Amino acid sequence: MPFALIQVAFAAEYPPGYARYAWLTAAVFTLGAVVIFALARRELGPRAQTALGAAALAFDTILVSSFILVFHFQQGTPVGRLLLIVIVEAAIRYGIAGAAALAVGVTPVQAVFEHLITRNVYDRPYDVTNVTFQLGVGVLMALIAGWLVRRLAAQTEVAGARAEEAERLRDELGRRVDLLEAANRCARALGSSLDLDQAFGAFIRELRGLVPFERMAIVLAEDGAGQVMAAAGAGAETTFPPGSARPVEGSVLEEVLQGHLVYREDMSDRLYSEESDLIGLGLRCRLAAPLLLGPRAIGMLSVIRGRPASFSAEEIELVNLLGRLVATAVQNIRSYDAERRTVEELRRLSALRADFVSLVSHELRSPMAAVIGSATTLQQRWRELRPEQRDSFLELIAGETTRLAQLVGDVLDTSRIEAGTFSYAFGDVDVGRLVQDAVAAADLAQDEVGVVAAIRGPLPQVRGDGERLRQVLGNLVENAVKYSPAGAEVRVAAYAHGERVFVDVTDRGPGIAAEHQTLIFEKFGRATADGAGKPGTGLGLFIARSIAEAHGGTLEVHSATERGATFTLALPAKP
Repeated sequence: MPFALIQVAFAAEYPPGYARYAWLTAAVFTLGAVVIFALARRELGPRAQTALGAAALAFDTILVSSFILVFHFQQGTPVGRLLLIVIVEAAIRYGIAGAAALAVGVTPVQAVFEHLITRNVYDRPYDVTNVTFQLGVGVLMALIAGWLVRRLAAQTEVAGARAEEAERLRDELGRRVDLLEAANRCARALGSSLDLDQAFGAFIRELRGLVPFERMAIVLAEDGAGQVMAAAGAGAETTFPPGSARPVEGSVLEEVLQGHLVYREDMSDRLYSEESDLIGLGLRCRLAAPLLLGPRAIGMLSVIRGRPASFSAEEIELVNLLGRLVATAVQNIRSYDAERRTVEELRRLSALRADFVSLVSHELRSPMAAVIGSATTLQQRWRELRPEQRDSFLELIAGETTRLAQLVGDVLDTSRIEAGTFSYAFGDVDVGRLVQDAVAAADLAQDEVGVVAAIRGPLPQVRGDGERLRQVLGNLVENAVKYSPAGAEVRVAAYAHGERVFVDVTDRGPGIAAEHQTLIFEKFGRATADGAGKPGTGLGLFIARSIAEAHGGTLEVHSATERGATFTLALPAKP
């Protein structure tokens, strides 16, 4: 508007009537520009905006054409070049096609302009080359401007796409940072303590806040079985509780151990063996991520919900990431727990060994003192002692020497068992005969406790070492006699059941408390009743069970305090 008004105001002398046309054109241009400017500031729909743009271009073209025709009288002024403005405007709005079309469309204006200047300004004939030249320049301008607009639009589109991509990547990076931070919080919670219960408790609380669940579990693969290390939520105490194990074959753990994340949107088809139990708890949707220790999967993190297909893509990614971060912490906790149990076991064994040294010292001292004392007495007072007194001392020496030999034999047998050099000579063994021999030997050795044998029916033979089995039965009967009160009876029953031969040795002694029934079968393990114990090394039952197990059998005890004890030897019958 300022440009048009200045040109009209400072133009050279107008021919008669031209000033009025110039000001009228400027006025129409000013009014139209104001109207278009006002409309462009309003919120219009796509169609209205398109129509307004086309009207603005048409208005500009008409007004520019009017200015060119009005000011044709000005010699030396390139007023005809004003048409290039609307050609560029058409290129901006409609590209090369629109600009070229407008360049051709304003050719009549150029033709009229050439006619006016040849008639009113220059006294020369009509020159059509001026029209064609202007047309060519207009088309070239349309091509150049249109190409620049197209290039600019393409660059703008690329820049926009890159801006959108950058924004998307920024959002994706932010999301991944959030995921990583959430996963790190869970991993830190799991690594916050080396105590199994505390570590898993903190991890479960953190995980529940990030990925709500009805049930979760951490399962490790050990020796072909899935060992549940931690579980929380529905059925955690009854269905696959912590400490339970289940075969890997046929379970989802089998696939997870190959490094695959398994997402079961709906477990209604019961694809894996454990899913029937989970569906029974009302659980339908399961996400199982591998616990990766380097490239190797050592277990899985299982998160389960009741509603099918209820995990989002972000939650699936988070659980998968947790599987990678949690594996190291789980392995550390498991290693620490194993080391702690080993240390406790070593501490217990060290205490047992100390007790054994004290016990053996006492057990050796007593018979040796008796042997030395008897031998010294015989040596110094042989002539003074009566024959029956000499026999009594000699019998004492023989008994204590036998006791020493038995003690040394138990220690040697224990060493051979631990070293794997305990030898056996297998053959056909009559268990009934062994029972009768053991009972007869116990009767001859003492007369305070009665020992009775009860052999039910014919017994099948067993394949074993007769002397070793005799040693087992002798030990059991001797213990039963030792712990039975005077006048009581020890009953030794032998019978066959199924494909096994059983021998029960029952006494009426003080019994064995439940917490000691495992201890008595360990090396140097001994139980006491009412604070009083019997002499012994605590090796006899360890040797007896080792011999029984070497024959493919078992040795168990059933007892209660003040109710006696029954030791049961079970051996496989010979086919």
